[in-house]
Amino acid sequence: MDRRGFLQAVGAVGAASTALDPRVRGEAPRAKALKIDLHTHYYPDAYFQKIRDTPSDFTFDKDPTGRTIIKYRGARFFGIQPAMTDPAKRLADMDRVGIDVEVVSLSTPNVFFADEKTQPEVARMVNDAYAELIVRHPGRFKGFASIPMDAPDQALRELDRALGELKLNGVILLSNIRGRALTAPVYRPFFEEANRRKLCILLHPMLPANPEAYGEYVLGPIVGFPCDTTLAVARMCYDGLLKDFPDVRWIIAHLGGAVPYLMERLDNGFRDFAECRVKLDQLPSVYLKRLYYDTVTFSPYVLNMARDLLGVDHLAMGSDYPHLLGSIDRAVSSIEALGIPQAEKERIFSRTALSILNNV
Repeated sequence: MDRRGFLQAVGAVGAASTALDPRVRGEAPRAKALKIDLHTHYYPDAYFQKIRDTPSDFTFDKDPTGRTIIKYRGARFFGIQPAMTDPAKRLADMDRVGIDVEVVSLSTPNVFFADEKTQPEVARMVNDAYAELIVRHPGRFKGFASIPMDAPDQALRELDRALGELKLNGVILLSNIRGRALTAPVYRPFFEEANRRKLCILLHPMLPANPEAYGEYVLGPIVGFPCDTTLAVARMCYDGLLKDFPDVRWIIAHLGGAVPYLMERLDNGFRDFAECRVKLDQLPSVYLKRLYYDTVTFSPYVLNMARDLLGVDHLAMGSDYPHLLGSIDRAVSSIEALGIPQAEKERIFSRTALSILNNV
């Protein structure tokens, strides 16, 4: 398919996107609940080679089972799985557990193994691959774009291209970008535009900027990821980013790290410390409850707590497929097992996603 034909196909897929759920068009509901997985990861084959070819803090190694892994400054955080690059395997697993649509995204390290000169090239390569995947399998995949955040002008251009030309459905960002917080002034023009567009952003963890403490026992993904997510959200809240840009639709990965459990403590910080009130005019929990949280915990106790605290209209199904620590099976079964009304389960399975994704 030439470039012109590809773009025409992308446009046709985008125009037909509301066909995903007949209820959006006011038709009779399906016999089963539509299921949209907002947190899945897909990698073009060329992506891993690009990491190998680019001098950085990221290196390849083998784990004790012989699996290829990626390390960041010596700390393991990424095991390569066959389904990461295999759409046929993904579709088979989706059909097996009853998932209708996957929203694919590029996990850690995203494009940020590269410097500001190379990030735009990597982002275009990945975003084009996502658009092509969606064209090849219409109705089964959607995509979050990767953005070259360290090249501010090109970040805005790629956002415009991803949402407009490619018809992707939002953006994925990491909890820190090459050690820099998302609240850094250099990123503010991006968030101004994101707010104007009512952009859906999946906030995915990165290892903390100093990963040495997480070098043993795979502590990076197990503990470091939720720690860095929590730090990023707390900083975004106290810094006023969530207040200043209220129309950005944030999805916080892994059920927000520790954010739900620390929400009252974050409120107490606002009550007790003057510096935590400088940029806010309401309790942190007011802003934190406006965010959306995926269900990548799979614990019924934690999911019930989140439902009570946040409401089902701020929960959306995620699996973290095909990474270890994620589970496409438990993503579905953990929601099905909740003792809540079927309408609430359907909200978690798809209705929240449909309410916040772009280009649906």
